[in-house]
Amino acid sequence: MKDQSDKQEIKDFKVLAQFTAVYCRAHHQGAKRPLQPSEVDVEGLNLEPHSLCEKCREFLAYAIERRQRCPLDPKPSCKHCEIHCYRPGHREQVREIMRFSGSRLMLRGRLDLLWHYFS
Repeated sequence: MKDQSDKQEIKDFKVLAQFTAVYCRAHHQGAKRPLQPSEVDVEGLNLEPHSLCEKCREFLAYAIERRQRCPLDPKPSCKHCEIHCYRPGHREQVREIMRFSGSRLMLRGRLDLLWHYFS
């Protein structure tokens, strides 16, 4: 069962990275680079396709770290969780990123990401 939850966790990280990259591309200018493996401690996670500004890389590293520390198993979607792992400012930031990027990705035909937008 742990192997299945690890796969789901990596999938969640990749979706969060994709949503963050869409948001960053639309809202932030300047130099961008992917989050490096040394910045997050997740084996098997490749974030090379997602270039982010410094602020968004810091946010994504923080979000991944908080998700890894979640004490609940199975992990509910953060929106419906009774324990809020994010600091208040970060909770609003993840809502904004998910709302903006979810609608953008759906308009581009990424219906496979629909469950993240509505959950």
